[in-house]
Amino acid sequence: MTALSPSLPKSNLARSIGLILLILVASILLLAPLLTYPLYLIKILCFVLFAAAFNLVLGYAGLLSFGHAAFFGGGAYIAAHAAKVWNLPFELAILAGTAFATIVGFIFGAIAIRRHGIYFAMITLALAQMIYFLAVQMPFTGGEDGIQSVPRGYLLGIVDLENITAMYYTVLGGTALGLVIIWRTVNSPFGHTLSAIRENETRVTSLGLKPERYKLIAFTLSAALSGFAGSMKAIAFQLASLVDVTWHMSGEVILMTLLGGMGTLIGPIVGATVVVGLEHFLATSGLPITFIIGLFFIVCVMMFRRGVFGELKHFLQRRQA
Repeated sequence: MTALSPSLPKSNLARSIGLILLILVASILLLAPLLTYPLYLIKILCFVLFAAAFNLVLGYAGLLSFGHAAFFGGGAYIAAHAAKVWNLPFELAILAGTAFATIVGFIFGAIAIRRHGIYFAMITLALAQMIYFLAVQMPFTGGEDGIQSVPRGYLLGIVDLENITAMYYTVLGGTALGLVIIWRTVNSPFGHTLSAIRENETRVTSLGLKPERYKLIAFTLSAALSGFAGSMKAIAFQLASLVDVTWHMSGEVILMTLLGGMGTLIGPIVGATVVVGLEHFLATSGLPITFIIGLFFIVCVMMFRRGVFGELKHFLQRRQA
């Protein structure tokens, strides 16, 4: 009892600190539209969910995908088309984009999941490029112009989403829902099995489990949440364009995840916020944005090999030990 008693105050203290931080973050997010432009915050939220969804396959399942832009941008196109041409309400347009990304993710995963390493990455890249070429060629996508002037509609038929503040809180709720799903997934037996597959797939197979099945489910769920993020972004910005479906977008979400720290729930949130923030503030500086972000990434990789939050978490764990 003597040896165990000192750990109790530490546990209670950690919970108290976590609760205080959660309340603080929630307060900041609720008051944020009063402090800065809501559309900028919406962009951060959409990429936070996109990076967290991607981290589900990279950080927890150990799958490096170069094709996640197909789900993010594909969901954006379908949601925008559903809202503008089919005149579907906001909720159904978002569900249409998410359903499309889910189906495409399952097909991509079924094709690529039996490959490992660079082979898996190259297959996902090739499949994603097919979606990009379809977006360029198909009439309903608008080609290089994209789908513009997408109506935002009403939330539950009541809240006018043309009000940018209402749109912000709607996206905030959607992002929070997506993050809760990811948190619940990685802290379930399914998530622990994913981590075991990442560490030693052969041992998991020897236990009678089928790693391909678990990886396919994780990949499909990641695709669905990526499509959900892309759908919200398309409706909020009233635009679906080729930018969201190019391989550059797949590279950008990898950058966000590695920068914040893969295999952590907070890391992708930090990475997405930093990258979107840099792009926003450098846009009017006249400096080469890609070069500055690349330089920043190199410095962070050299100084924080586990990512910014990953290194902080590792430091705190060592001190606790």
